This record gives sequence, structure tokens and C-alpha cells, in this order.
Amino acid sequence: MSETRLQGHCLCGAVSVCIEPAKDHIEACHCEMCRRWCGSAYLAVQTGDNPEIGGGEHIGRYQSSNWAERGFCTRCGSNLYYKFLPTGSYSFLAGLFDDVGDRILGEEIFTDEQPAYYSFEQDTTRKTGEEIIAEAEEAGFTFE
Repeated sequence: MSETRLQGHCLCGAVSVCIEPAKDHIEACHCEMCRRWCGSAYLAVQTGDNPEIGGGEHIGRYQSSNWAERGFCTRCGSNLYYKFLPTGSYSFLAGLFDDVGDRILGEEIFTDEQPAYYSFEQDTTRKTGEEIIAEAEEAGFTFE
């Protein structure tokens, strides 16, 4: 795997990000909310609860559910992150980073909501929404 830390920024550069990825691959979410937010699948790099973010005054936040907050740049509109509120962990859009190294798409979630108009070539771990919710509940999280 390439560099441990990834650096990137939004389209206009007002918000910068430096993270240490929690996983060595990129993940895709096909849920309806992510597709509406991104225009297609949400492709992300997961990190912990302490990313280095510059330009925080330019971040707008939207709580999209009881367990999630989504961040965006208020200057250029770039989507930045999904934050899982129960743990404080972040997933940042892969396209923000200057270079993601040799990371490839390794996992797809909410595959039961994936529309027919796109698919990815890589052989990935694929999980339905029901499987993701069951894993989260098994880990002690509840969803309303």
C-alpha cells in the first residue's frame, strides 16, 4: 500500500483534509441517500474520528438521519464526508484526495439499492442494506 496519510481538498481549496485511512481500500455505498447526495455511488475512504480538517469555517453540515451527518463545502458545494454519529468516524469522498495510492474498490454496501444503470468491474465484497444494519446492530448500534 502507498502512503499512510492522504491529503486532499474540495474543488475550490477552501477545505483541506489530511487523514490516515482505516482500511486499505475504497468503499462504495449504493443507498438511495448517497446516490441523491453524490449523483451516483458514494466512493469513500474510511478514517477514524480525528481527521485533520483545514477551513472548517467553510463546512456546512446536514444531519441526514439519526445516525449520520454529511459535510460539504459552503463555497464550492463539494461533498466532503459522511460522519457516523455513534462513533464519530468519518468516510471522505475518494475524489477529494490528490492520490489514493494503490487502493482499489474493495467493498460495496446497500447493493440491494444499486440501480441497473451502473456497475463496477472489480471483484468486491458486496453487502445488502439488511446485512449492514444487522452487522451494526450486532456491534451494539440501534437505528430508528
